[in-house]
Amino acid sequence: MVQNRNIRKTVLPNGLTILTERMEHVRSVAMGVWIKAGSRHETAEINGISHFVEHMVFKGTRSRTAQLIAREVDAIGGNLDAFTGKESICLNMKVLDEHVPSALDVLSDMVLNPTFSSDDIQRERGVILEEIKIDEDNPDYLISEIFTQSFWKGHPLGKPILGTRETVKRFEQDTLFGYYGERFHGGNIIFSAAGNLEHEVFVENVIQRFQALPGGLSKGLGDPPKTASRIILRNKKALEQVQLCLGVPSPPIAHEQRYVTLVLNTILGGGMSSRLFQTIREERGLAYAIYSDLNPYCDTGSLCIYAGTPASKALEVIELIMVEFRRLKQEPLPAEELRRAKDQLKGNILLGLESSTSRMSNLARQEMYFQYFFSMQEILDMVEKVTAEQVMTMAQTLFQPEAVAVTLLGRLDGLKLSRDQLAC
Repeated sequence: MVQNRNIRKTVLPNGLTILTERMEHVRSVAMGVWIKAGSRHETAEINGISHFVEHMVFKGTRSRTAQLIAREVDAIGGNLDAFTGKESICLNMKVLDEHVPSALDVLSDMVLNPTFSSDDIQRERGVILEEIKIDEDNPDYLISEIFTQSFWKGHPLGKPILGTRETVKRFEQDTLFGYYGERFHGGNIIFSAAGNLEHEVFVENVIQRFQALPGGLSKGLGDPPKTASRIILRNKKALEQVQLCLGVPSPPIAHEQRYVTLVLNTILGGGMSSRLFQTIREERGLAYAIYSDLNPYCDTGSLCIYAGTPASKALEVIELIMVEFRRLKQEPLPAEELRRAKDQLKGNILLGLESSTSRMSNLARQEMYFQYFFSMQEILDMVEKVTAEQVMTMAQTLFQPEAVAVTLLGRLDGLKLSRDQLAC
């Protein structure tokens, strides 16, 4: 059993939050700068700018070229990475404990002193336009994107993280500096680190570099999005299979019933013993891949089911999904199935926190969404408390025929789908 976590927190006068978790049994330290700025904070005209800024901080600072950043990271055997989500940007690095000062120096320089040179912007625009093309060629990505844009239509949460060809072509140096100036300040940044490190020493190192950063918080998020439960049939002849995404609104990330939703998702489509996998793949052979997935955000969420199947079998797959929705709403959950789902979930949670990188991410997310750090035992206890009755009540809440949204993508051959076929 993993013992309670050794977590410390310091907030600087400018609002920057520093979090550390000491892991004495490892030689690594993972550190990440988390900026509360993602694609849902963007206006429609600058959709994709968070992701663009994330790319551009790698292109050089006032004292380092892109090549020098790469050399310095390689020289200490470091692993430098970044990603942009709907609600945050993260720049992170993992190094041996002895190289923390050097890693901190490079990471903080990238965050604090980007140059956003016009030549680099020109080049990177081409790179990101290629990235958009690659994703549009990937059916898994494309189905998810079409579904999301329709599900939260007209809301920034429904917009693509990468932006569009039109918006990306418009980004110039002043656009980037404008967005950077609005978002990259103390109250909007969490610096988290996990591994073999001392909190006081790490804080001192961060203060030296970040104390001059202006304070302040960014503008709020505005209203939570309303969901639109549309049926979308999109023909794409180049695809051999029909891609299916079927989803319903689900609770936000910090909802008090979040562990009930996790157990429900695990039973429905979270692994090889799940109901959907067993019914649709193992018993009927209708799909190679079928799974369900939760996408929770700060004020909303979705539970989605993904599958790839021949066009002739797509309606049968949807019908079987509806059967599983009905069973979860109407039939009491067998005790051994609930037990199995809880043990699977606990195993996933514990295994997911074995590395310094995953601990660093977990720290930042808990601060961002809960302002509280759950111990391992608290998390396991919350999973354990979930009852069969709660799972059934949650299924009755989520699986409403009028709330189901469906996107089908592929060679549809005149396939038709009506709301009546989504009765659950």
